[in-house]
Amino acid sequence: SNALRLVHSESDDLPGLILDRYANVLVFQLLTAGMEFWREAIIGALRSLFPEDAILERSDVDVRAKEGLAERIAIVHGEIPDLVRIHENGVNFLVDVHGGHKTGFYLDQRDNRLAVSRVASGAEVLNCFSYTGGFGLAALRGGAAHVTQLDASAPALALAERNREANGFAADSMTKVCGDAFQILRNWHKEGRTFDLIVLDPPKFVDSKASLNRASRGYKDVNLCALRLLKPGGRLFTFSCSGLMEDGLFQKIVADAALDAGRNGRILHRLTQAGDHPVALPFPEGAYLKGLKVLVD
Repeated sequence: SNALRLVHSESDDLPGLILDRYANVLVFQLLTAGMEFWREAIIGALRSLFPEDAILERSDVDVRAKEGLAERIAIVHGEIPDLVRIHENGVNFLVDVHGGHKTGFYLDQRDNRLAVSRVASGAEVLNCFSYTGGFGLAALRGGAAHVTQLDASAPALALAERNREANGFAADSMTKVCGDAFQILRNWHKEGRTFDLIVLDPPKFVDSKASLNRASRGYKDVNLCALRLLKPGGRLFTFSCSGLMEDGLFQKIVADAALDAGRNGRILHRLTQAGDHPVALPFPEGAYLKGLKVLVD
């Protein structure tokens, strides 16, 4: 890939600094007052280390309010197109670095997209919370028969369509569905629709310890809905990006969902964030992304 994380905050001994590189565009976030103090020094270092790269600041995250800081988006250096083209494991993506989620793309799921592509051959695939289509496009690269991209955002799905075109995949190989995943999955269950492979990559449900119980119900609900749609022998790739969601609890939630769905499942692999999102030994909270690859009977 030509897109990766260069600085991962606490786990790279620079708390509050996120730095991602998309081709020849650097995108950074300053999340703390300490890093805000060093803003000009950070920009100077980036200009020195990457003189040919454009630089964009995406400090438009609500956590800055807790530090008494306003949100900010600014082109710091160079010219940056509306969409930056990257490639990853044989798949091309157009990334909205100006207004996309995080710094524009979910780089932390790189290895997991590859894992999906390796088992997608001939499969009918459902990619829930698809954003700009990453998992679904990886599945098509792996030979999926058809992919359904499901997301609540019409603009994200429009970019998923452009990503399909950028890879030369046939127009009838991908269907886009815009709406509430929970309701749509329930409707499909009533209609008897099924899939060979389902990816669940929902947004962060847990914002605080107080919201953990509510979030757990949400994770169980969406996994229950998905498990009802899987064919026997199908695979479920299910994720939580909530740092407060512990691995054991997440497994229990998925297990309870399988029980209520009347399905049996076995964990084939535990999934986590890509290696450019390291976890420092004294900072276990850095292991925020957890996932399960489950074979469902």
